[in-house]
Amino acid sequence: MLKTSNLDVKKMTIGQMANLNHISEQTLRLYDREGLLSPLYRDEKTGYRYYDIRQSAQLDTIQYMKVLGMSLKEIKIHMAEWDMGKIKQLLRENRDAIDEKMRDLNLQKMAIERALDSYERYESAPPDGAIVMEYIPKRQMYVTNTKINFYDYDIAEYEKVLRILKEDMADHRISPYYFANAGTILRKDRFLKRNLYSTEVFVFVDREYVADELITSIPSSTYLCIYCDRFEKEKEYIDRLLAEIEEKHYTVTGDYICEVIVEMPFDYTERGMFFRLQIPVRIH
Repeated sequence: MLKTSNLDVKKMTIGQMANLNHISEQTLRLYDREGLLSPLYRDEKTGYRYYDIRQSAQLDTIQYMKVLGMSLKEIKIHMAEWDMGKIKQLLRENRDAIDEKMRDLNLQKMAIERALDSYERYESAPPDGAIVMEYIPKRQMYVTNTKINFYDYDIAEYEKVLRILKEDMADHRISPYYFANAGTILRKDRFLKRNLYSTEVFVFVDREYVADELITSIPSSTYLCIYCDRFEKEKEYIDRLLAEIEEKHYTVTGDYICEVIVEMPFDYTERGMFFRLQIPVRIH
């Protein structure tokens, strides 16, 4: 710690000024080059320059304005032409930028939590082909009608469907953090008739970050589920769900959902997915 008792506070070297204010000499040199804070005195004989402790007030102002998010260029302007109105406007803009960054970071954190949850569900999921009954809580979706019946095509066409979803999300200013594990919906009447026609794809979203009019809510329910490890198996597994419903005399109460639990590179030539195919039912 620098002792000030024997220090000539009106004639301090750059090192003494830096130590006294807990900053680096490099920072002081930067402020000098930028014309923000320069040594007050010059020794005519040696050419050495010295700071005065009273310049600490100016240094404190510079450091505080940096904390408020102002650039060195902005600080220089405002210190030369002090305008309270302009400073307040700049601070409001910085505050709004911080709010936006916090929103983005929170969305990123939530995306990470969803990804961790997906991996944990995958690790504890029943094996491929297993049929189970599960209670699934209420969920919120953003749904896009792609105008393409993906059941008529292979996974290459499905990739085109996902591009439509991605573009539609961008048009509605929905965060790309939600573009993960996209799923599909087959409406109840078509499911029961095994009419495999659907053009609707979705992603799960959070109500606080997506406008209410863009959200489709799926109520909590008991679902008959079958787990599936290949895109090509879905049609066969829909038949197995229908057979189970008929055998057990379940009543279908809503739409069929193909939910992607996790994506992973099963095959680097195409998207690898592990699905939970699900239909809400009532048990008599």
